[in-house]
Amino acid sequence: MSVAEPRRIVLFRHAKADWPQVSDHDRPLAERGRMDAAVAGRRLADTGITFDLALCSTAVRTRETWKLAVHELAHRPKTHYEERVYEASPGELIAVLNEIPDDVQNVILIGHNPGVHGLADILAGGSEGDARERMNRRGFPAAAFALLSYDGAWKGLEPAAATLTDYWAPTE
Repeated sequence: MSVAEPRRIVLFRHAKADWPQVSDHDRPLAERGRMDAAVAGRRLADTGITFDLALCSTAVRTRETWKLAVHELAHRPKTHYEERVYEASPGELIAVLNEIPDDVQNVILIGHNPGVHGLADILAGGSEGDARERMNRRGFPAAAFALLSYDGAWKGLEPAAATLTDYWAPTE
């Protein structure tokens, strides 16, 4: 099945977290993370993509990242807080994406490393310009995101099925 217009997938790593004496799941953003999340949101807005759905890990740092980033977007998508995104492997993340209804055109997934970086690498069968080289050189630091393009039904999303079209990371 093909869709008329390519779908867009943004894989967004949470911003820099603090290390207080709480469980990993409950770690909040650090001050730097709060600033970077807003900057990432402005950069996401610059892509011009209207997201239909946000899939966000239930961890505190991912929810805070999304709350700050989405504030910068012109359109607030439906947000689903998904427990399976927390500590997920790339394969587990693909399974979550495979469940997206086909009426959803563009999705943003807010998650964690190493899963998010691994997923970007696995999904990208090709890349535009120097996007893959920049992603591999920088790694996937906090608040980074990869933008992929995909033609097909969500249930058909699999390794190498997408194209990495852009990569962004905050300056350090």
